[in-house]
Amino acid sequence: MLDRALLHDISINTLYAGLILLFFVIVERALTYVYLGLKTRRIAGILARNPAGTTPSFEGADVLSRSMDEYVKAQAHETNRARVEDLSAALFLEVDEKVSARLWILDTIVTAAPLLGLLGTILGIMDTFSALSSGGISDPAAVSHGIADALLATALGIGTALFGLLGHNILHRQAEGITERFKNFLLRATA
Repeated sequence: MLDRALLHDISINTLYAGLILLFFVIVERALTYVYLGLKTRRIAGILARNPAGTTPSFEGADVLSRSMDEYVKAQAHETNRARVEDLSAALFLEVDEKVSARLWILDTIVTAAPLLGLLGTILGIMDTFSALSSGGISDPAAVSHGIADALLATALGIGTALFGLLGHNILHRQAEGITERFKNFLLRATA
């Protein structure tokens, strides 16, 4: 038979690991979005300074600058309008994929954390009642302590989910803003 106390501890430790992973993904994505936000301002400035018919340069190592540079150069050399439109769609999908990277981790943890917390609580309460029924615990304070330990899993699961949900919603909105600005840049750069 499985050791319920061990499974309870595993669920608690998994929630702690999820919380740490949430923190790192949120920080990494936030820093990336600040960086890409600065790049969108730079691209907007380049588009505003260059009159129609000119070929501006969007040099940069980031996905937005590289994609804009590729799009503008393709327009200068390509005469087939359908191929340019296909390129713009492909570039948009590539940018969207890079900008939205790792947001699925937040979504997964937000979904799984309350369920994992509930599982930890159930296992902890089962372990406490099992010890109580076998006569191993006769002190009411020990029973209360065991139930409190079990409920820690629920609290940790809900707290993790709330933290992740807040981070996911803020970052998802930032990602949408960056990709929408990129789509706008593609339309403005279309000859």
